[in-house]
Amino acid sequence: MRKYSDYIRFPIRMEISKTRKKEDSPEDKPEYETYQEEEVLNSMIPIWQRPKSEVTEEEYFKFYRDKFRDYTDPLKVIAVAAEGNVSYKALLFIPGAAPYDFYTKDYQAGLQLYSSGVLIMDKCADLLPECFRFVRGVLDSPDLSLNLSREVLQHDRIKLQRDDREKYNTFWKQFGRQIKYGATADYGAHKDLLQDLLLFYSSNEKKLTALSEYADRMPESQKYIYYATGESAEKADLLPQTEILKEKNIEILYFTEEIDEFCAQSLRTYRDKEFRSALDQELEESDKEKVKEASDAHKATFDFVKETLGDKINSVTASARLKSHPVCLSAGQGLSFEMEKYFQAVQPDAGFKAERILELNIDHPVFEALEEAVKSNPDKAKDYANILYNQALLIAGLPLDDPSGYTDLICKLMQ
Repeated sequence: MRKYSDYIRFPIRMEISKTRKKEDSPEDKPEYETYQEEEVLNSMIPIWQRPKSEVTEEEYFKFYRDKFRDYTDPLKVIAVAAEGNVSYKALLFIPGAAPYDFYTKDYQAGLQLYSSGVLIMDKCADLLPECFRFVRGVLDSPDLSLNLSREVLQHDRIKLQRDDREKYNTFWKQFGRQIKYGATADYGAHKDLLQDLLLFYSSNEKKLTALSEYADRMPESQKYIYYATGESAEKADLLPQTEILKEKNIEILYFTEEIDEFCAQSLRTYRDKEFRSALDQELEESDKEKVKEASDAHKATFDFVKETLGDKINSVTASARLKSHPVCLSAGQGLSFEMEKYFQAVQPDAGFKAERILELNIDHPVFEALEEAVKSNPDKAKDYANILYNQALLIAGLPLDDPSGYTDLICKLMQ
């Protein structure tokens, strides 16, 4: 009765057998008798039917803990009431911590569905979009053909992001990955719903930032939203390719999860600004001309390096992005290095591999040493070329083709 009919709006009474001490029973040898008493079994008025002004936060929290057997208080309570062709009331909760099985196939999402106070379904997943599967709560309506508005959930999270950033950051830590998966699902069909909820680490702010905040800080002349991928924000911040952007004081978003780059590709643009990797080969028109002139001027050296490395790389070029570092790898068009790592992990036999374009900093002393060796000592120049290639692999976070051979080359130069 309490499970299915606790909230029916009239009392459900039942005679209950109880025991009590007899009135004349002595204290040292008490005697008891059984009697019948009528008891109301249901609470009748559900908490979601009461006005929000009459319910305290602790009452909401206690209802959540008892109803969903959670030891932590919810991060956010959302009370929703809709009237019209479809009328319903809902009480929704964002958990304070992700359930232990949330990212497993065993996790069951969905709201408890009531019709006029009667429990119809304990886990009704169809009431929520997949990207909000972490939300718990109840929904009560005389109409069963309904779907909870996605905009209601989206609006409340954006409001939380703006008004209580610390609490939103807690939410993001627990469920941010689910929002990212939602943005990439179905070929980005839900990107407009979810893009303003996304957070990424900012090179300038040194903390998580929303895309709207990044866009508000962008100068009008900036054409792209730049990002760099790495195992952590600290490692992404050390990538040589980011130096030129930092020099121009251009903010970079650091992508540190496998899903991040897929998320950017699903979004494609934000406020008409295209996402652009700081690590790819695409250059501004002014930089393309400089690179061409530099590559032509040092053609003999670049040809030597390409011939030495062979099929390990697709091409060798002068770099327009390196400042203090001698070398880096860029992936060109198509598959990025982070995507290559992902596909190698999940489909190692598929053969997915990004292009490898070796960029050399012609203004670095190491390049001068390489160029001199090409002319005077080709064998040493081959060693230099292999060392630079392996250093570029390490910087990109890619595995070395021959770690022992690379170590031997370093030791050879030290002798």
